Amino acid sequence: MKIVVIGGTGLIGSKTVEKLRLLGHEVIAASPASGVNTITGEGVAEVLTGAHIVIDVANSPSFEDKAVMQFFQTSGRNLLAAAANAGVKHHVALSVVGTDRLQESGYFRAKAAQEELIRKSGIPYSIVHSTQFFEFLGGIVKSAAQQEAIHLSPAPIQPIASDDVAAAVADVALGTPVNGIIEIAGPEKFPLSSLVTDYLKAINDPRQVIADPEARYFGAMLNEQSLVPGANARIGAINFKTWFAGQSVKA
Repeated sequence: MKIVVIGGTGLIGSKTVEKLRLLGHEVIAASPASGVNTITGEGVAEVLTGAHIVIDVANSPSFEDKAVMQFFQTSGRNLLAAAANAGVKHHVALSVVGTDRLQESGYFRAKAAQEELIRKSGIPYSIVHSTQFFEFLGGIVKSAAQQEAIHLSPAPIQPIASDDVAAAVADVALGTPVNGIIEIAGPEKFPLSSLVTDYLKAINDPRQVIADPEARYFGAMLNEQSLVPGANARIGAINFKTWFAGQSVKA
């Protein structure tokens, strides 16, 4: 089958492309660098010609409220219109566990808007809700840093390795559209503040993590359910220790 991966050169996209190619499919890694721009519409109709499946794992370059909403709405509309015209049989999008519970955050409001466009498109679809990636721990630290301390909620998180995300996205794409949400998560649950404490120790970062129930996560307050999946989530195989051992750069 011809499969187009939007955001196919990024962290998840490149791994998903590799897994699908190994299975013998014709896979196109689409990105602005390859002449496919879902914001301007450039190259989108052309790359989708003859495509059976579209996988959208693109992410906004900015988390600022207005910019991220504009990105996901514009990209979503352009991609879905082209997919409908091309007769795509399965639209797969990567989103985030807890999107509906984190609407104080502009980023998660934008992801919810993207999901709504998909649901209303008329194209058979599957939305993969992933927990946070281990690879994004550095971004969490940066967002929560206040001088020499990191303020984070102790709310539970069940992070997942990007390899497990890509494997799940590829598997979902090759399956029957569920016209709904599939949740994926890692095998271990941690208090967010404790996970980041372990991460900083592992990279020899001396900064202190302060567990603060009032600390916001990209603008949203967290509770016990905010960042963890429901009972029927698909669980990845890679735990924190195994993931970290495979990192070539520990900072």
